[in-house]
Amino acid sequence: MKTLPGVPPWAEHAAMAAALTNVPSALWRLAIAAGIPVGLASSEYDQMHAPGWGSFYLVGLSLAAEFFAVLALGLVQSWGETWPRWMPYLRGRPVPVLMATVLAGFGTLATTAFGAMFVYTSLNADMRASTWGAWLLNIVYAPLLLWGPLLGAVTVHYYRRRTAVTPRPGPSGYGSH
Repeated sequence: MKTLPGVPPWAEHAAMAAALTNVPSALWRLAIAAGIPVGLASSEYDQMHAPGWGSFYLVGLSLAAEFFAVLALGLVQSWGETWPRWMPYLRGRPVPVLMATVLAGFGTLATTAFGAMFVYTSLNADMRASTWGAWLLNIVYAPLLLWGPLLGAVTVHYYRRRTAVTPRPGPSGYGSH
């Protein structure tokens, strides 16, 4: 997918960064689901039932988070302005600006709150992990602090770009004496 003309590079980079903020934590969860040690105590794996049936939850959470993160790209690409061909009943129709902006705005609030809760929890959690495991956990989840602000910036740009009034050329000679 290509970025739309008129989208400044900062908005394209911010949308891509927002889409990638979940990758480190998703890989960490997938490692736990597969039974790869990430420095947590055995009791933490037992509590998550991983590896085991809890692995389905960890994989599902990783996929869902990345799905929602990738939606940020729609704010700078054509599928955020016109419904894609594969969408029955909607294909080819314009994506309502207000709907996309409100949903992205709620996403901005939710991801910002999640980032703040992560910081609070990581500072106050009683998680049993090795020193390197605790560092790894913080490193892989730290990019999520950027998800909300990046999504918010791209959302504001999307709204302004989609609602900008383009001046129509006036009659020739208008304003001349």
